[in-house]
Amino acid sequence: MALISIARANSNIRRSEFTNDFDLKLKMADSLWEDREVRFDIPLHQMKMRPGEKILDKLDSIEDTKGNGGDKGRLVITNLRIIWHSLAMPRVNLSIGYSCVVTAATKTVNSQLRGVTEALHILTKSNNTRFEFIFTNLIAGNSRHFTSVMGVHKAYTSSRMYRELKLRGAIIHNKQLKILPLEQVYTTVPGVWNLSSDQGNLGTFIITNVRLVWFADMNENFNISLPYLQIMQVRIRESKFGPALVVECAECCGGYVLGFRIDPKEKLQSVHKELLSLQKVYGQVPLFGVQYKVGEQTEACPEPSSLTEDIQEFDDTGDEMSNAFVAYFADTGHEKDREPVYSPDLGLAVEKLKDGFTIQSLWEVIPSS
Repeated sequence: MALISIARANSNIRRSEFTNDFDLKLKMADSLWEDREVRFDIPLHQMKMRPGEKILDKLDSIEDTKGNGGDKGRLVITNLRIIWHSLAMPRVNLSIGYSCVVTAATKTVNSQLRGVTEALHILTKSNNTRFEFIFTNLIAGNSRHFTSVMGVHKAYTSSRMYRELKLRGAIIHNKQLKILPLEQVYTTVPGVWNLSSDQGNLGTFIITNVRLVWFADMNENFNISLPYLQIMQVRIRESKFGPALVVECAECCGGYVLGFRIDPKEKLQSVHKELLSLQKVYGQVPLFGVQYKVGEQTEACPEPSSLTEDIQEFDDTGDEMSNAFVAYFADTGHEKDREPVYSPDLGLAVEKLKDGFTIQSLWEVIPSS
């Protein structure tokens, strides 16, 4: 028996138009890209922290060895992503979401600024494309970029319950919710019917500061954990069971539409009002659940207040994407060197390029008009 109550997003319950600023905030889950994408040369407004995003560590002597060798830059580690930008030209930058990270390990590399050294190697996958990044700390003996990135990524992975919808999870024990580290239970509502079948399933609501939880009284493993981050809209609609609380989920978690019946009607109105209030508060300062504390440091860490406070000049190129990201492609299928061919542009023999690439496009930082 499926837990998804009424249908997916294309069900008979139609989505209403967003008519005010509060409704627009409910799109937060689908607009959240920082932890889900890898982006290159992003504009200034995308480098700034979104609500709920916090800088956990910052290092000023980091080289992007693979893509910008010989260029000293800054590595900013937040609770959602890794940002690197050149200190000389801040418009040359990277944004790497933790959800895209496949592996993070050390690797011996040849840095233009430090020679042969140990560096942080990160393999990512974004939009079915694999990228690899190599970051080298230019301060001898300082490996804080290893521990910070790996530690925060581990904290991100272990806190998915704050951000993702979970069905039939091990979240209930003896009718009690297993509380997350930063979670507070506000209200417990018994006698809530989940309208997933013709007769429904009687269960209990648990409303906290980060999520809405429902579980069946007869089988506590039949449950759902739905963070406010993934809720698009909460409203009361008529159904064949009478007035029902309808919860619409974000497209990124499946676009589900869940239905619940709560008696009497006064209690239904009270729960609806409370969920709207808690979701509004959560939307202003989201709680992503990533906790990490920087340990002993060999380099002073600046106050993590603002990423761009000391950037005096920034060339905002909008959404225009240069071909510089080609350097980060992870050529995992490259088992042997391709045949050499003569390049008239360079006047010498080079390895044959992949289809769609030219010598000019590989050397360009800003695409020609």
